[in-house]
Amino acid sequence: MKKKSDAYLKVVEWSEEDQCYIGTCPGLMFGGVHGHSEDKVYKELCQAVEEWIEDSEKEGIPLPEATAGRNYSGKFVLRVGEESHKALTIRALQKGESLNSYCKKVLEKGAV
Repeated sequence: MKKKSDAYLKVVEWSEEDQCYIGTCPGLMFGGVHGHSEDKVYKELCQAVEEWIEDSEKEGIPLPEATAGRNYSGKFVLRVGEESHKALTIRALQKGESLNSYCKKVLEKGAV
């Protein structure tokens, strides 16, 4: 049976800084859970998300849009300052690329 919490993306990742696993649910709740077992952190995170949803509903707080299972168009608008826009355009021209192509490469290189 599908639970309401299934609509929200849950992320468990290793933190070098904290030397443990950190579980978060971006877009739904701030903070998260942590521990030394990836499986336990995921289970605790799922429980925390369930409780967050229950509390929000009891208090009449609307839940945000679902974050899991979404389809993405591949397009988004990014606003930057005039100086950043100018610098990125110049750099793209220096590379012989369009601004879109250059920014896509920069984002993909730094995103993962």
